[in-house]
Amino acid sequence: MDLEGKVIGNRYEIIKKIGVGGMATVYKAKCNILKRYVAVKVLRDEFTTDEEFIKRFNTEAQAAASLTHPNIVSIYDVGHEDNIYYIVMELVQGKTLKDIINEDGALPWKWAFNVSIQVASALEMAHKNNIVHRDIKPHNIIITEDGIAKVTDFGIAKAVSNSTITAFGTTIGSVHYFSPEHARGGYTDAKSDLYSLGVVMYEMLTGRVPFDADTPVSVALKHMQEKPVEPMKLNPTIPYAVNKIIMKAMEKDPNERYQSATEMLKDLSLALKNPDGDFVKEKNFENEYTQRITTLNDEDFSKYNKDEDEENEEETEEPTNKMSKKKKIILTLVIILAIILIPVIGFLGAKAIMDAGVPDDIDIPNLVGKTLDEARAELEGTDIELVSTDEFNADVEAGKIVSQDPEYVEGYTIKENATINVVVSKGIETAVVRKVTGMTYEEAVAELEAANLKAERVEETSQTVEAGIVIRQEPEADAEVNAGDTVKVYVSIGTGIEQVEVENVVGKTEQEAVAILRDRLGFEVNVGYRDDSSEKTGVVLSQDVSAGSKIDEGSTINIVVNSYEPTKRATVTVDLKSITGGYDETDTTLTNADKQVKIELKVDDITTDTRSNADKNAENLSFEVEGKGEIKVSISISDENREIYGSKKTIDLNSATSLRFD
Repeated sequence: MDLEGKVIGNRYEIIKKIGVGGMATVYKAKCNILKRYVAVKVLRDEFTTDEEFIKRFNTEAQAAASLTHPNIVSIYDVGHEDNIYYIVMELVQGKTLKDIINEDGALPWKWAFNVSIQVASALEMAHKNNIVHRDIKPHNIIITEDGIAKVTDFGIAKAVSNSTITAFGTTIGSVHYFSPEHARGGYTDAKSDLYSLGVVMYEMLTGRVPFDADTPVSVALKHMQEKPVEPMKLNPTIPYAVNKIIMKAMEKDPNERYQSATEMLKDLSLALKNPDGDFVKEKNFENEYTQRITTLNDEDFSKYNKDEDEENEEETEEPTNKMSKKKKIILTLVIILAIILIPVIGFLGAKAIMDAGVPDDIDIPNLVGKTLDEARAELEGTDIELVSTDEFNADVEAGKIVSQDPEYVEGYTIKENATINVVVSKGIETAVVRKVTGMTYEEAVAELEAANLKAERVEETSQTVEAGIVIRQEPEADAEVNAGDTVKVYVSIGTGIEQVEVENVVGKTEQEAVAILRDRLGFEVNVGYRDDSSEKTGVVLSQDVSAGSKIDEGSTINIVVNSYEPTKRATVTVDLKSITGGYDETDTTLTNADKQVKIELKVDDITTDTRSNADKNAENLSFEVEGKGEIKVSISISDENREIYGSKKTIDLNSATSLRFD
């Protein structure tokens, strides 16, 4: 679906496509109400009929919109119309961290640390709000033109109370940045995000990911089984403390990693001040609680001693043996078998606990469609607590239960002393139509939206009502309708002068825009200019009348053209010997004052450089100047008592790179 030039939500004018992802397409758009540029993420057509994808898409907005942080991309709005699901967010000008790594390879450690601190700060905020991102990777980190890191794409983030478990049989995210528990389909929490941040730091400082293979499964196995090569072995410029932070963040066991983003931020800050310090704390097993471990028989003990001896002999060597294909297949089968057995073991364990005296399980009752009294009657005789909330619902009769948590699933049970939360329908929400006749269309839309109603614009000519004013409305004021209904708003378009549809000229050159709007469509065109380094010079940045709008023939349209001109430099050379006459270097009676002068250089009457002890015999004393277009450069030379030389020249930086005074 091509949305360029269209307006969605009655306010967002789509300008151009700026990115395509796995779930959505991202457009640059203009908000015609707040007059600002935004990014609009639109769910791809193939997913609009998939309830699971729509649920994930909405989760991104709900999760990210609750966060306000300078290192998190802001969410402004969310909605859908005509099978288009969209999220409106902050438009960030910059590159993804992945693009920067691909272009530059390994990055300077201080620059990488600055980015890491910003990302960790964003995660700290998210985790404090019980939100786990679950897909931290360089592709989801945008570096702005000012060097600010922005974390985006909370599409698979999930709000949790303590931790998150991946759905059985599925994993979500990017395999090169998975935590081991994510790769095996287990519990993921804030520590999983910190593992992924460790992988991102590893890639920034070495130019490569820690684990790579031909298939995603092989990469996931490496995350679970193999220890990464220490980054400082791949890049010897990495300081000791930096190396330790990365390795701790990437520990296989979540208990041995940083336990929070706050803890990791503390070490990151210390490393900036003391990059070679030994302050990164590792897990101390000496004071661990007593644990139950498996008993070793004689054969196992002999094998353990043999393996330990071999390990001691090779502890300083890098592992070089690769797993055979047969062993990989066997290992994969073992992992699959373990995953299959987990539910069985869980069932047997639950049964054992139940037999030990835990409260009995009962079948989950189906309460949807029942009244609260009927639901309470069904639960009579049990210790289950029923908690209810109300909401308007157009599909369920008032007083009936709309949904329950946990949901009813045949054959599933809950503990006898558990709680069931139900949502009870308040019926169809109604609204009273407000009077909008005599208002402008924008005022009418705001008034109707405040009453929980939508507006549909219908244009009509009128001999008595000026253009842009509402002539009449359907239904009339004070009518009672269902909330969310549409009110037709008839808007005057004036006396019947021919209406011409405006075309989109954003992105075209000034000459092309004028040719379309003035020469072909018959509008008057006013051209304004603004600097925007993110767009090409000479192209139209905005127009004050939206594409698709119909206005009177001969009306004036204002466009803004990008006048951005990059700063350029030139070299100014001064021949002091020629100007001052120099001095005899063999004359031993001369003082420093006899040999030196003061030079002051000004660009457009602003002093940019001063040299107090310039040698009179210097023939090619050089200065650097910068600016845009034509600039004025002046030189003033003076000794201890007076100015002995002054001159001003003009240079066009678009065509010249040097200027000489002699």
